[in-house]
Amino acid sequence: MGGFPILSLMLLVPLAGAIACLFVGDRAARQIALGATLVDFVLGVLLWANFDIGGAQWQFTERADIFAGFTWALGIDGIALMLIMLSVFLMPVCIGASWNAITKRVGEYMAAFLFMEVLMIGTFAAQDLFLFYIFFEAGLIPMYLIIGIWGGDNRIYASYKFFLYTLLGSVLMLIAMFWMTDYAGTTDIPTLLQTDFPPEAQTWLWLAFFASFAVKMPMWPVHTWLPDAHVQAPTAGSVILAGVLLKLGGYGFIRFSLPMFPEASAQFAWLIFALSMVAVVVTSLIALIQHDMKKLIAYSSVAHMAIVTVGLFAFNVQGLEGAMIVMLSHGLVSGALFLCVGVIYDRLHTREIARYGGLSINMPRYAVLFLLFTMASIGLPGTSGFVGEFLSLAGIYQISSWVAFVCTTGIILGAAYMLWLYRRVAFGEQKNADAAAMPDLSGREIALLAPIAAVVLWMGVYPESFLAPMRSDIAALDARIARATPHSDAQLALSESGGDHDAAATEEHGLEGAH
Repeated sequence: MGGFPILSLMLLVPLAGAIACLFVGDRAARQIALGATLVDFVLGVLLWANFDIGGAQWQFTERADIFAGFTWALGIDGIALMLIMLSVFLMPVCIGASWNAITKRVGEYMAAFLFMEVLMIGTFAAQDLFLFYIFFEAGLIPMYLIIGIWGGDNRIYASYKFFLYTLLGSVLMLIAMFWMTDYAGTTDIPTLLQTDFPPEAQTWLWLAFFASFAVKMPMWPVHTWLPDAHVQAPTAGSVILAGVLLKLGGYGFIRFSLPMFPEASAQFAWLIFALSMVAVVVTSLIALIQHDMKKLIAYSSVAHMAIVTVGLFAFNVQGLEGAMIVMLSHGLVSGALFLCVGVIYDRLHTREIARYGGLSINMPRYAVLFLLFTMASIGLPGTSGFVGEFLSLAGIYQISSWVAFVCTTGIILGAAYMLWLYRRVAFGEQKNADAAAMPDLSGREIALLAPIAAVVLWMGVYPESFLAPMRSDIAALDARIARATPHSDAQLALSESGGDHDAAATEEHGLEGAH
């Protein structure tokens, strides 16, 4: 784009909107927030349209020295592009979902969301180590406020738990960043990606970053903040929390842990697999017994993100591509499911599954869209969920058939709890007159859900649109970590049998040489 600073502009637009929202009335704040997020979405589309697939790894780069060695450095690759697109796509939906639901301190609420958009885009675009850390950690603040001020009855407990969990691990990451800067002599992320850190240091660096990213994902057993945060957050807060903020942990693994510490990543792959297998099974079983719709979807998020981690640590292209598609798909589908919960919560003011039933009779449009997102969540072919899960499981199967088998049970359990949820909400008898009297989706609600439904089907039918910008970057990452690929079950068996064969061959060759 001829050196045009589009990334800085994408940060400036919501920042200016956030400041403006603080000084205007409620109606104007809503309009400014929606306008700013739509402008950022248009800029995101321009970013995607001008991205040179197969070109330079880092594009739209901007760099300026600010003070004391601190650098304003922005740039994206295909992986960051897709996550930025996810962010700018969901943010107008969040503003629309809050249009009537939020009635107190509307200006501050809209400002918090716009400020969070700045921080999310900044995290994905940052090319300086400490600039990344600032964006990454500052994202806690607006989400903490959204839960703590506009959340449910137990919002204070949930917001403190969310803040303390996510902050604690990041302190260790900051210490590791100081060591890396001292060792490499730079804070430039592209340079650090090519730096070979000593294997003995990689172990400690990997663990320090893991402490932060595991909580953000969230991985079992540090996931307990997530159900509380989702239940207490307003609908739009749950959408952006599940849609984008959980992806910061996965992005951290892709950007830092795997390429910068490949030997340590291979060394700890067993830990990732073990935690992910437990997460898939345990959180799916917990989801089966939930009575609150939001809690059920929250626990399903932990299970889905576990598929992301096994895909990432499969150390092959299929696993990496699958993990990225699962992240994108989960961002859309879980966000849409939380919107579906919000639609009926706004009418009946309860999330108890037992209070509903037979909604397909009086809310047929709602039932159709809810069914689509339910099927996408369990990975029905033709939806986005199938593509990502298939690639991730195909990738991990090359490493361990047992890990693939256990993780596949998550799909079966996912079908159980999601279809049972849908059956209790949309089908059956209409036992409660107030639920039977609820009106179907309004024009505004259709406008929020229909675009997500279209993208879910688009990704399911033609995933190449989303894979193409990332393919060269995933190939580069795969080449970087290839030297440290963990042994698969088959390779270990072959190496054991091959070791005896090689020893016999060597002995035979030595005898021939003696003759």
